[in-house]
Amino acid sequence: MSASRPSRTAERPPPRADSTGAAGAQLDVHLDAEAVQAQVTASEELARLGLWEEAYQQLRGAVEQLHGLDRPNSPVTAELDRLRQEHAAAREQARRDFLTASYNRRYLDDRLSTLLDDPSVTKSGMALAMVDIDHFKKVNDRYGHPFGDRVLQRVVAELDAALPDGAFCARYGGEEFALVLPGCEPAEAVAVCERARIRIDRHRWLELDPDLRVTVSVGVAHTVAQPPDVEQLLVGADVLLYAAKGAGRNAVAFRQESGRVALAGPAGARRDIPQPAPLDC
Repeated sequence: MSASRPSRTAERPPPRADSTGAAGAQLDVHLDAEAVQAQVTASEELARLGLWEEAYQQLRGAVEQLHGLDRPNSPVTAELDRLRQEHAAAREQARRDFLTASYNRRYLDDRLSTLLDDPSVTKSGMALAMVDIDHFKKVNDRYGHPFGDRVLQRVVAELDAALPDGAFCARYGGEEFALVLPGCEPAEAVAVCERARIRIDRHRWLELDPDLRVTVSVGVAHTVAQPPDVEQLLVGADVLLYAAKGAGRNAVAFRQESGRVALAGPAGARRDIPQPAPLDC
């Protein structure tokens, strides 16, 4: 009787793990985790810089990798979109003045810093105007603060209506507002401010009270320095604002190429126009 043959199955070597086996799966999980963490880190850094839309896109990419969200109607995607909309609404509310709905001082400071590298500013410079409501204390004293609040709201509406695309109005404090006009040539900036002054002067204030008249004084400064000196621009506009007030109010003051202070429109015929020391704007 012949000897039995060894089993062929015993001769087969054990199967080797490859990239499609458990080891490969662990490697894929590790790489996915690293990719997700990289996107989360990038999102946090973008949010720290105030780049909220870019931060959202990075965070959404990380969530999609974790959950395999390739369907637009996914509940997680819908929740992300809802949170994004709520965050955008809260952020917009945080940078608005609660009374007038114009931008607030915080937004003004932040936006001025980001405008330093704006292509339109690099090319044509930037204009900034300070606007103050004339004799506003008398309005509050005579009619009360709630009535004065309505006047502030109307003034902001008229200022906004006079601004070109890319410009914005921000409440600087009290009855004082800043108009920022990036990429605006000096003559154009003066024309915009004069148009705003006229709109306020001609507004039908009698709808609030038959005896009410509201006017504003404006100082508009311009700089072509690179990068613009924002602080000096604010100071320059403030100096010109007080020149407009000193010249009789209801006027827009600006500097001519010679450095002399002049008033725009009909107010330019006034004889007594203060001449403050020139600033390097």
